[in-house]
Amino acid sequence: MVEQLSPALARRIALAAQGFGRPRPAVVGTRQLNALVDRINLLQIDSVNVFERSHYLPAFARLGAYDRALLDRLTFDARGPHTEYWAHEAAFIRKEDWSLFGWRMRRYRERYATGNAWFAAHETTLSWLRSELAAKGPLAASEIEHDANRRSGPWWGWSEVKRALERMFLFGEVAIAGRTRFQRRYGLVEDVLPASVLDRTVDDADAIRELMRRSVAAHGIGTLRDFADYYRLKGPAVAVAMEELAEAGEVVPVEVKGWTGAGDRPVKAWLHRDARRPRSIEAAALLSPFDPVVWFRDRALRMFGFHYRIEIYTPAPQRVYGYYSLPILLDDELVGRIDLKSDRQNGVLRVQSAWTEDGDGGRVAERLVPLLGETSAWQGLGGVEVAEGARGDLAPMLAAELAVAAPTAG
Repeated sequence: MVEQLSPALARRIALAAQGFGRPRPAVVGTRQLNALVDRINLLQIDSVNVFERSHYLPAFARLGAYDRALLDRLTFDARGPHTEYWAHEAAFIRKEDWSLFGWRMRRYRERYATGNAWFAAHETTLSWLRSELAAKGPLAASEIEHDANRRSGPWWGWSEVKRALERMFLFGEVAIAGRTRFQRRYGLVEDVLPASVLDRTVDDADAIRELMRRSVAAHGIGTLRDFADYYRLKGPAVAVAMEELAEAGEVVPVEVKGWTGAGDRPVKAWLHRDARRPRSIEAAALLSPFDPVVWFRDRALRMFGFHYRIEIYTPAPQRVYGYYSLPILLDDELVGRIDLKSDRQNGVLRVQSAWTEDGDGGRVAERLVPLLGETSAWQGLGGVEVAEGARGDLAPMLAAELAVAAPTAG
């Protein structure tokens, strides 16, 4: 008999697996940050900085305020324990996990390099880059002087050198040796990663099974598509890996009320055997658009009833919720979304729009204002302001709550 779970319990299981609902540490140091990455396995990278770059936000959501320089030391410093690869999208991963993506690197090589006209036309540039990196060590694309290093075309101003380095990165020929001012530093893989990592070869099936194992642990509960999306896995090997995990007793089949597919048939779901089943979750957090809780939009809709689309690439007049709206997590529900800007010139955290999911803005505002104050302090800003003309049903309620809180804030 397949166990049936309530939607609320499924949400709590998923959030607990992601590190929510635990007491926040009194002090957040490198040990806590490393433990977080060990739990969720990767931090997705995005360059948008209107509020804060994405990879800083999951730690703040789960641990509270911390010194971002500590995370920089773990992720930007070439001597740190992390590097980058296309794990979900571009993401920080542990250096020791590099070999789990060998199959992906090979497939990128087969897709882009074999018989590719661009590579045939730029073989001289590629050879020259290999020689430059071998002679000088890791370099940012901007530090490389070459006739082909001109910014042009539709690649966000990428030069031919930048494009070549990115393709070499996809193939595993170069690795990222940290960042300087958020610019990647590219180095030959043997100059960036230790021999213990490079000497390790993982069979494709074993690698996909291990990635699925980690995905299930990070989800707690979910569907096959949920688990596969965590590392962007595709193909028959995914289902095979899941069957093997089930045979080993690492996952068990369950049904979640309301999780239905075509014909209202229950969607097949799986539960990690060691998943916590909290009776309640206490949480108040702002989620990055690229937080694992919401990055698979189908799961966010099924799990939380939250229809989410980021509007960065939507023309301003057509935006509904805002340029970079952040989902608002209160306890085990996504209750709204808020578009924030760190206005450093004026020293304030500015609310540009704010919306609720169910119209209960008073409850949300009461709990959100202290979180916004904490967020402002973490950003090194002097307070929170709701922008004049801010859109959304939650915006005026936040303004009113901030006005009430202002006398006690000082």
